[in-house]
Amino acid sequence: MKYILDACCGSKMFYFNKENKNVMFMDNRQVSEILCDGRKLEIKPDVVADFRKMPFDDNTFKIVIFDPPHLVNVGENSWLAKKYGKLSKDSWQADIRQGFSECMRVLDIYGVLIFKWNEEQIKLKEILNVINYKPLFGNKR
Repeated sequence: MKYILDACCGSKMFYFNKENKNVMFMDNRQVSEILCDGRKLEIKPDVVADFRKMPFDDNTFKIVIFDPPHLVNVGENSWLAKKYGKLSKDSWQADIRQGFSECMRVLDIYGVLIFKWNEEQIKLKEILNVINYKPLFGNKR
Protein backbone atom coordinates (compact mmCIF):
# COMPACT_ATOMS: atom_id res chain seq x y z
CA MET A 1 0.00 0.00 0.00
CA LYS A 2 1.21 3.50 -0.80
CA TYR A 3 1.46 5.78 2.22
CA ILE A 4 1.52 9.21 0.55
CA LEU A 5 -1.50 10.69 -1.23
CA ASP A 6 -1.30 13.59 -3.64
CA ALA A 7 -4.99 14.52 -3.82
CA CYS A 8 -4.66 16.90 -6.82
CA CYS A 9 -1.52 15.74 -8.60
CA GLY A 10 -2.11 17.44 -11.96
CA SER A 11 0.98 16.99 -14.11
CA LYS A 12 3.17 16.36 -11.01
CA MET A 13 5.10 19.59 -11.60
CA PHE A 14 6.86 19.82 -8.25
CA TYR A 15 8.08 16.21 -8.18
CA PHE A 16 11.66 15.25 -8.89
CA ASN A 17 10.48 11.63 -9.18
CA LYS A 18 7.11 11.63 -10.94
CA GLU A 19 6.86 7.83 -10.61
CA ASN A 20 7.62 7.51 -6.89
CA LYS A 21 6.28 4.12 -5.76
CA ASN A 22 5.23 5.49 -2.35
CA VAL A 23 2.85 8.12 -3.75
CA MET A 24 -0.76 7.53 -4.75
CA PHE A 25 -1.34 10.15 -7.43
CA MET A 26 -4.97 11.28 -7.64
CA ASP A 27 -6.69 13.88 -9.82
CA ASN A 28 -10.21 14.39 -11.13
CA ARG A 29 -9.07 14.23 -14.75
CA GLN A 30 -6.79 12.55 -17.25
CA VAL A 31 -5.30 14.78 -19.94
CA SER A 32 -2.88 14.24 -22.79
CA GLU A 33 -2.68 17.16 -25.20
CA ILE A 34 -0.45 19.76 -26.76
CA LEU A 35 -0.89 23.24 -25.29
CA CYS A 36 -1.01 26.41 -27.38
CA ASP A 37 2.71 27.02 -26.79
CA GLY A 38 3.64 23.56 -28.08
CA ARG A 39 4.33 21.92 -24.73
CA LYS A 40 2.72 18.56 -23.98
CA LEU A 41 0.43 18.40 -20.95
CA GLU A 42 0.17 14.95 -19.34
CA ILE A 43 -2.07 14.34 -16.36
CA LYS A 44 -2.03 10.63 -15.59
CA PRO A 45 -3.13 9.92 -12.02
CA ASP A 46 -3.20 6.44 -10.47
CA VAL A 47 -6.76 7.18 -9.35
CA VAL A 48 -9.28 9.47 -11.05
CA ALA A 49 -11.41 10.92 -8.25
CA ASP A 50 -12.70 14.19 -6.82
CA PHE A 51 -10.87 15.61 -3.79
CA ARG A 52 -14.27 16.31 -2.23
CA LYS A 53 -15.15 12.61 -2.08
CA MET A 54 -12.08 10.38 -1.97
CA PRO A 55 -12.36 6.63 -2.51
CA PHE A 56 -10.11 5.72 0.42
CA ASP A 57 -10.71 4.45 3.94
CA ASP A 58 -10.24 6.68 6.98
CA ASN A 59 -6.67 7.03 8.30
CA THR A 60 -5.08 5.49 5.18
CA PHE A 61 -2.12 7.79 4.46
CA LYS A 62 0.84 9.05 6.52
CA ILE A 63 1.20 12.13 4.29
CA VAL A 64 -1.48 13.89 2.25
CA ILE A 65 -0.56 16.62 -0.21
CA PHE A 66 -3.39 19.02 -1.03
CA ASP A 67 -2.56 21.37 -3.91
CA PRO A 68 -6.03 22.13 -5.29
CA PRO A 69 -6.82 24.41 -8.22
CA HIS A 70 -6.44 28.04 -7.14
CA LEU A 71 -7.97 29.90 -10.08
CA VAL A 72 -11.58 31.07 -10.38
CA ASN A 73 -11.14 33.74 -13.06
CA VAL A 74 -9.73 31.82 -16.00
CA GLY A 75 -11.09 30.77 -19.36
CA GLU A 76 -12.65 27.30 -19.40
CA ASN A 77 -10.40 26.13 -22.25
CA SER A 78 -7.34 28.27 -21.48
CA TRP A 79 -3.96 26.61 -21.00
CA LEU A 80 -4.02 27.82 -17.36
CA ALA A 81 -7.29 25.97 -16.71
CA LYS A 82 -5.98 22.89 -18.48
CA LYS A 83 -2.71 22.90 -16.56
CA TYR A 84 -3.89 23.93 -13.08
CA GLY A 85 -7.62 23.22 -13.07
CA LYS A 86 -10.31 25.68 -12.08
CA LEU A 87 -12.48 26.32 -9.03
CA SER A 88 -16.11 27.33 -9.34
CA LYS A 89 -16.80 30.99 -8.55
CA ASP A 90 -20.03 29.94 -6.87
CA SER A 91 -18.83 27.03 -4.74
CA TRP A 92 -15.07 27.35 -4.18
CA GLN A 93 -15.47 27.95 -0.43
CA ALA A 94 -17.56 24.81 0.10
CA ASP A 95 -15.32 22.81 -2.26
CA ILE A 96 -12.12 23.76 -0.43
CA ARG A 97 -13.76 23.14 2.96
CA GLN A 98 -14.90 19.68 1.82
CA GLY A 99 -11.46 18.98 0.34
CA PHE A 100 -9.79 19.74 3.66
CA SER A 101 -12.29 17.52 5.47
CA GLU A 102 -11.58 14.65 3.09
CA CYS A 103 -7.81 15.11 3.38
CA MET A 104 -8.07 15.00 7.16
CA ARG A 105 -10.36 11.94 7.01
CA VAL A 106 -7.93 9.86 4.93
CA LEU A 107 -4.89 11.13 6.86
CA ASP A 108 -3.47 8.86 9.56
CA ILE A 109 -4.00 10.09 13.12
CA TYR A 110 -0.30 11.06 13.37
CA GLY A 111 0.00 12.00 9.71
CA VAL A 112 1.00 15.25 8.05
CA LEU A 113 -1.10 17.33 5.66
CA ILE A 114 0.89 19.48 3.24
CA PHE A 115 -1.24 22.26 1.77
CA LYS A 116 0.07 24.24 -1.20
CA TRP A 117 -1.66 27.43 -2.35
CA ASN A 118 -1.14 30.29 -4.80
CA GLU A 119 -2.64 33.65 -3.75
CA GLU A 120 -3.00 35.08 -7.26
CA GLN A 121 -6.82 35.21 -7.12
CA ILE A 122 -7.84 33.99 -3.66
CA LYS A 123 -5.81 35.13 -0.67
CA LEU A 124 -4.63 32.63 1.95
CA LYS A 125 -6.58 34.56 4.58
CA GLU A 126 -9.80 33.75 2.69
CA ILE A 127 -8.87 30.05 2.63
CA LEU A 128 -8.11 30.02 6.35
CA ASN A 129 -11.52 31.61 6.98
CA VAL A 130 -13.40 28.79 5.22
CA ILE A 131 -11.58 25.74 6.61
CA ASN A 132 -12.03 24.30 10.09
CA TYR A 133 -8.32 23.85 10.74
CA LYS A 134 -5.50 26.11 11.89
CA PRO A 135 -2.12 25.43 10.26
CA LEU A 136 0.89 24.72 12.44
CA PHE A 137 3.33 26.48 10.07
CA GLY A 138 3.57 27.90 6.57
CA ASN A 139 4.83 30.61 4.30
CA LYS A 140 2.62 33.70 4.55
CA ARG A 141 3.88 35.26 1.29
